[in-house]
Amino acid sequence: MKQPLFSVAFGLILVTGMVSAPVVSAGENGPRFEVTITNLTRGQQFTPILVTSHKKGIRLFELGTPASSQLAALAEEGDTTPLANLLSGMPEVKDVVTGTGLTNPGESVTLTVKTRGRFNHLSTAAMLIPTNDGFFALNGVKGPKGRHVLTLFSPSYDAGSERNDERCASIPGPSFDECGGSGDGGKPTGGEEGYVHIHAGIHGIGDLNAAERDWRNPVAKITIRRIH
Repeated sequence: MKQPLFSVAFGLILVTGMVSAPVVSAGENGPRFEVTITNLTRGQQFTPILVTSHKKGIRLFELGTPASSQLAALAEEGDTTPLANLLSGMPEVKDVVTGTGLTNPGESVTLTVKTRGRFNHLSTAAMLIPTNDGFFALNGVKGPKGRHVLTLFSPSYDAGSERNDERCASIPGPSFDECGGSGDGGKPTGGEEGYVHIHAGIHGIGDLNAAERDWRNPVAKITIRRIH
């Protein structure tokens, strides 16, 4: 059973600071949030990352409840399109941006979204590969004011929409050493947990090498600053 997006915001671990913010001219569509995501894992890649700015109350998921079909598509296949389309059609959402390409371990990617007035909250998400339905996320975090910077850390979540069989036939993506080529990205076949929860990691029960692919949370560092 898959549910729609939720509408209660919450925060994650954060550190605040002051920096000299870049200046953007008025011709560049006004204030924005610059969001930099760093992959903290050793053996996981992030699929293209979705970032959205919105009003307070928008949430991508609720722990302990079923994932929406749009979030499940992101977590199982790395497909941001259904979630981006849903968010783009909501009046409570200001902007939705999706990156391109993969973010490798130790690498960072920066995306910017428009912000204005009460559209001062952020959410972001992307799949971890190779996993069955693992993802990182910020879920309705209030953005910084002025020149303050927020640094947040995301654990890995499990969408609970696909069984964690750790098999190449069930995982999309590029060529993996264990698979001898790219994965297939199979669909759920039963045994799914049925609710979003903290991911338990890779255990080597299928094709994946746990010594290479497993992690310890957090998996992503997210730095947010306001560009004026």
